[in-house]
Amino acid sequence: MKDATLPETMNGWVIDDFGGPEVFERREVDVPDLDEHQVLVRVRATSVNPVDYKIRRGDAAALCPPQPATLHGDVAGTVVAVGDEVTAFDEGDAVYGCAGGYPPVPHGALADYMPCDAQLLAPMPESLSFREAAALPLVTLTAWEGLIDKAEVETREEVLVHGATGGVGHVGLQLAAWRGAEAAATASSEQKLEIGANLGANTLINYEEEPVEDYVERCTDGRGFDLVFDTVAGENVQTAVEATRLNGQVVTVGAPADGGLQHAYGSGMSVHFVAMLIPMLHDVGRAHHGEILRRAATLVEEGHLRPLVDDRTFTFDEIGDAHAYAEAHKQIGKVVATHPDAK
Repeated sequence: MKDATLPETMNGWVIDDFGGPEVFERREVDVPDLDEHQVLVRVRATSVNPVDYKIRRGDAAALCPPQPATLHGDVAGTVVAVGDEVTAFDEGDAVYGCAGGYPPVPHGALADYMPCDAQLLAPMPESLSFREAAALPLVTLTAWEGLIDKAEVETREEVLVHGATGGVGHVGLQLAAWRGAEAAATASSEQKLEIGANLGANTLINYEEEPVEDYVERCTDGRGFDLVFDTVAGENVQTAVEATRLNGQVVTVGAPADGGLQHAYGSGMSVHFVAMLIPMLHDVGRAHHGEILRRAATLVEEGHLRPLVDDRTFTFDEIGDAHAYAEAHKQIGKVVATHPDAK
């Protein structure tokens, strides 16, 4: 279906091939048709996640929609059209979610309009701007699935979050604190550690200055943490395992380096892998993502969760610059780009 009041074409910021940040091109594209389970969102903002620039570079080519491709999953905006089977939203509703930009949901957020499966969206927290809300979906879903759904973090557990000011890390830290855990956080500078303390960390660790064996001894008397949330993956999985107690839990957002789980096996640990895109890629459990974001919105309004957004601002016309900035790891929190027409 297509609403007759909507334009036939729109602006899209697309890529025709993989490459550097300069490959984005603003182009006139068709406004997509809606199916009965979708809403059409007038996009106001999107955030840059590592998966987005990995797709653009070709490092995650399997996750790229057909080219010319419209990338980015995170979206915040306003509903302008509603599919026949959708009852949860009306025109004019402000919504947020991670809802496209990866096959088989090819239409991403880098456009004037984005068709979204209504199950993947939630009402946007009223206290947040579109820019702030766009920072939350993917990282909140990842942290929630890891800490709440899989590890079931509990009151008084000693929880270590790697990356206090990273996208997933800053949300995970707040979720752990909300659940009543004794939260510790790692970061690479005093500025970032101070932010971690403001987000709920009881214990602060500068990993550039203190090796894992030293902070395990200092913070846990050598026992190890009950739960370690690894938001870095790769070689850092081994560090997370080394910081975890016997029979403890590790939650990681990516594959470990070779041999990274040998000690975990020998220590009886439970290791949870979080692949947040599964509901979108395989159409399994999509409604749960909407439910998580609704609960997260409540936490925002209650003061338990807030997005950490980098001070530098970008528009969609500067999306290449936003990618370059995020890839250089210069940001604190999330990098967000707003639509050129967004107020």
